[in-house]
Amino acid sequence: MSWIYLDNNATTKIDPLVLDAMLPFLQESYGNPSAVQHRIGREANQAVALAREQIAQKFHVKESEIFFNSGATEGINTVLRGIAYAYARKGKHIITCQTEHKAVLTTCAQLERNGMEITYLPVDHNGVIDLQMLRDNVRSDTILVCIMAANNESGAVHPIPEIAQICQEKDVLFFCDATQLVGKQDIDLQQIPIDILTFSAHKFHGPKGIGALYVRRKRKPIQIPPLISGGQQENSFRGGTLNVPNIVGCGKALEMSNAHPQIVQYRDELEKQIKLRIPEVIIHSEQAPRLHNTSFIALRHIKAAEIMAALPHIALSSGSACTSGLLDPSHVLKAMGVSDDDAYASVRFSLSKFTTKADVEQTVDDLVKAVQRLRTTSPIWQLFKDGSIE
Repeated sequence: MSWIYLDNNATTKIDPLVLDAMLPFLQESYGNPSAVQHRIGREANQAVALAREQIAQKFHVKESEIFFNSGATEGINTVLRGIAYAYARKGKHIITCQTEHKAVLTTCAQLERNGMEITYLPVDHNGVIDLQMLRDNVRSDTILVCIMAANNESGAVHPIPEIAQICQEKDVLFFCDATQLVGKQDIDLQQIPIDILTFSAHKFHGPKGIGALYVRRKRKPIQIPPLISGGQQENSFRGGTLNVPNIVGCGKALEMSNAHPQIVQYRDELEKQIKLRIPEVIIHSEQAPRLHNTSFIALRHIKAAEIMAALPHIALSSGSACTSGLLDPSHVLKAMGVSDDDAYASVRFSLSKFTTKADVEQTVDDLVKAVQRLRTTSPIWQLFKDGSIE
C-alpha cells in the first residue's frame, strides 16, 4: 500500500530544486557570510543577498526590510516581547485572537503575567473575526494588533487588508503571522499596509529551521529590540552566524511558489466525495474564505485518533502539529463553538503541489472503509442511530 502525505500544513516536502540550490553551500561554498575577506565567505554573503532579494521581490518590499531567523515561532517571540518592552511607555495593551497559533497565545499569556493586558477577540462559527469588534477594542494605549493571515487548523483566512487598514487608521502597529498563507497566495505589501510579518520556509517546500521577519520602514522607525544578541548580523537585529544553506533554500522556495489550481480542485473533490459517501460529517469553516489546500472535517461519533490509527499509510492530523500531543480538544474549534465530541472527531487534510489525484481518490476510498468499520463497532454510533443522542 503506497504512502500518502496529507499533512502539509504541519510541514512540506522540500522541493528537489530547492535542495539542489542549497547543496553547494553545504559542500563547496561553505564560508561564513560575515567573512568577506576571502572568496568562499564572499560567495556565502552573495548567496544570502540573493535570497533576501528573492523574498523582497515576492512581497514587493525593500531588501533592507527582510530579516532572517529560525522561523515563525522565533519571529512571534521577537515581535511580541520586543514591542511590549519597547512601547511600554505608550501602553500595555495588545489585541490578538482566540484562534491564533500557540506560539502567539503562549507568549501573550507570559506577557500577561508581566503586566500586559491582552484582548483575545472571538471568532464566528467559521473562524473569522468581526472587524467592527476589532475597531471597537482599539484603545489609546493599544500598542499592537496581532492577527494571523490564515488559520493552520481550519484554513480560515482573515480579512487581512481590512485589518491592516483599520490599524493604519487607528495608528496602531499590525503584526501578521502569515506562516500558512505565504507560498500559497501572493501578498503584496505595497498594497496591504502590514507593519510586521513573519513566516517559515518549511510551509512552502523549503527547509525547516529558517524563516524571516518583514519590518516595514516608516518615518518613525518601528522599535523591536533583538531577541538574540550577538554580533552585527542582520543589521544587529538578530545575532548569530547566518544559516546560509537554509537561507538559500528559503529564497529559492519562495521564488518558486505560485498558484497550483489543481490543489483546490483536489480539495473540493475530496470534500464532495466524503460528504456523498460518509453520513454525519461537518466541514469546518466551509462558508469562510479558506486556504485552497485545507479541509478540517469532523467525522462524527468516532475519535480522530481512531481514524488515523486505522489509516497508518496516510499522514493526517487532528490539528496543529505543535499541540498534537495534548489531550484537550482543539482550541481553534472550541473558539468556533464546536462541541468537544465533534472537535475530538475532527481530522485535517492539507494538500500540496505534490498531491496527486490518485492520492485523493485512494484517501477517500480508504477513509470510507475505515469509518464504516469503526462505526460498526461503536456504541456511540449505535446510540446516534437509535436516536438516543444527537
